[in-house]
Amino acid sequence: METLKFKTNINCSSCVAKVTPHLKEATGILNWKVDTANPQKILTVETDTLSGEEVIQIIKKSGYTANKI
Repeated sequence: METLKFKTNINCSSCVAKVTPHLKEATGILNWKVDTANPQKILTVETDTLSGEEVIQIIKKSGYTANKI
C-alpha cells in the first residue's frame, strides 16, 4: 500500500461532497481524506494500484486540481 499526498483546491465540505463519488468509484483507492483546515487543502490517498498521475486525473474529472507533494 502506498500513501500519496496532494495539494488541492478542495476548500470545504461541499467540495469534498463533489469529489466523493469520483474517489469512491475509483478502483484501487483504499482510503482517502481531505484536510480542509490546512491552507494547502491536503488530499491523502491510500492506494495499492494507482499512480499519483491517475489520482490527479480523477480529481480533475471532478472539477478540482491536485498537485503531488
